[in-house]
Amino acid sequence: MSQYNDGQEFEESGPLLIAHMEKSGISSMDIKKLKEAGFYTIESIAYAPKKHLLAIKGISETKADKLLAEAAKLVNLGFTTAMEVHTRRQDIVTITTGSKDLDKALGGGIETGSITEIFGEFRTGKSQLCHMLSVTCQLPIDAGGGQGKCMYIDTEGTFRPTRILAVSQRYGMDNESTLDNIAYARAYNTDHQSSLLLQAAAMMSESRFAILIVDSAMALYRTDYSGRGELAARQTHLAQFLRQLQRLADEFGIAVVITNQVVAQVDGGASMFNPDPKKPAGGNIIAHASCTRLYLRKGRGENRICKIYDSPSLPENECTFSITEDGISDAVE
Repeated sequence: MSQYNDGQEFEESGPLLIAHMEKSGISSMDIKKLKEAGFYTIESIAYAPKKHLLAIKGISETKADKLLAEAAKLVNLGFTTAMEVHTRRQDIVTITTGSKDLDKALGGGIETGSITEIFGEFRTGKSQLCHMLSVTCQLPIDAGGGQGKCMYIDTEGTFRPTRILAVSQRYGMDNESTLDNIAYARAYNTDHQSSLLLQAAAMMSESRFAILIVDSAMALYRTDYSGRGELAARQTHLAQFLRQLQRLADEFGIAVVITNQVVAQVDGGASMFNPDPKKPAGGNIIAHASCTRLYLRKGRGENRICKIYDSPSLPENECTFSITEDGISDAVE
């Protein structure tokens, strides 16, 4: 049986499914209500604010308290030693980008359990990198993969299965199963984009996923909300979406990759001292939510330059990679 669908193995190493709470006296009816609201694991309850549980129809304050108390018994929410954190971080899986130089700059590849933001102008390779990761995440862990499926949310209609097939052939993978292991959804507005994450949680509780890609996270926000009058509402909605993404990364240990567009800084004199007056869209909200931020820009020919723009563990660094017919590879001289 394929590793992806081996539910028993997934449950042992992955999150605790919410069905376990029946043993703690939570009724099957309440569990059904929680699932309908997007809570599929005990971790999702443990990480949720009480008011989110109270917002579910039929969950009283007493029930919410009991749910949180039972979840706290099964999920460690207290302090731990830095040594334990260090040991856990040694086991974090990284997913290869296809380029040795880029993997080296990223400390092994795209890190699981956190949000990686890729931003840059058009034609800098953002979507190409996403297509690449949707295949490499399926590789075995010892081959630089995540040994799991990919979930792909497309907001701009740029997903192309032919690119997937080209990368699949490069790694000698079966074309049909590679495509079958990618769960694809097209998002048409920001509310739809957020509701897809509820479906994502349901699917991740049933099968082993290694990566969730949102290409692009900001595109629909820039059109659904316009002008300064709607800026506060946009940023609040965006913050909730990013919070849901981080929750999925924490719960299921997946890599979350979001792409972002750039905006030109039109603040007068500042551009005189800034040779590259472009910055990622979304402001501070998206800056704080992303753990690692990568800035892509055009190089010579098919080469692209990736700069580690912000990361808690990686030094500021630049490397060059190339976009080829079969995906991302090392730079061409």
